[in-house]
Amino acid sequence: MKILISADMEGATGVTWPGDVVPGSGQWERCRHLFTSDVNAAVAGFFDGGADEVVINEAHWSMRNLLLEQLDERARLLTGRHKDLSMVEGVQHGDVDGVAFVGYHTGAGTEGVLAHTYLPNSITGVWVNGDRASEGWLNSLVVEEYGVPVVLVTGDDRTALDAHRYAPSARTVAVKDYVSRYAAVCRPPARTAADIRAAAKDAVGVAVRHEPAQAGPFVIELELDAEHLAGAAAIVPGVERTGERRVAYTSPTMYEGIRCFKAVTTLVSSAVEEQYG
Repeated sequence: MKILISADMEGATGVTWPGDVVPGSGQWERCRHLFTSDVNAAVAGFFDGGADEVVINEAHWSMRNLLLEQLDERARLLTGRHKDLSMVEGVQHGDVDGVAFVGYHTGAGTEGVLAHTYLPNSITGVWVNGDRASEGWLNSLVVEEYGVPVVLVTGDDRTALDAHRYAPSARTVAVKDYVSRYAAVCRPPARTAADIRAAAKDAVGVAVRHEPAQAGPFVIELELDAEHLAGAAAIVPGVERTGERRVAYTSPTMYEGIRCFKAVTTLVSSAVEEQYG
């Protein structure tokens, strides 16, 4: 049995504000250890439950945040950017039985610690076929096309609630409780590690591949925080403006949908000016 861990950082133990997750700061260096601890706990739990192989795909910012030298030696780490499926790279090879979202967070414009969708700001909401979608929701639609279930989600308590919408069979672990976008009641790493390990062990029981989902087409709509960003997004072929600050596009599959989403967010981020956005 093979498990793929998609590891993001905003939902890691102890993380509550941008300084904890922006590469280069002292706080980021400190929180890398906490992030690695969460991932190691998931790795240990999956092996406890009978997994034969665990691969971790780095999914935060530069995708070079986990400390390889501290990683459980039984795991393997995919680190670095420019991957076909970004946060869930590796699921497309046909040998993954279950996917875990470790360190995830809620979507842009919703309650949650460091809530956002792909970009830290600029995007104020994302909808798929009319449903408000987080990164977890988007990525779950991608992995479903390969017949792979989401079996574990960790993050704050709002992230756990969000996971129940898109992956009702997944085990969830709240490592902190939301107070505001930049504040949370945090559990110590010894406790969260134990909770994540136990949940991952249990999650192996639902790591069963199924027939790939054929749920398309997908209408994906983005709301942005400035008019000119909608103009930048609409440069991508197939993306059309649906409002002053909104764009939308339709994809027959989520494989194509998430790749278009990457193109849109890349153009949007390049159009952001210092101070005024």
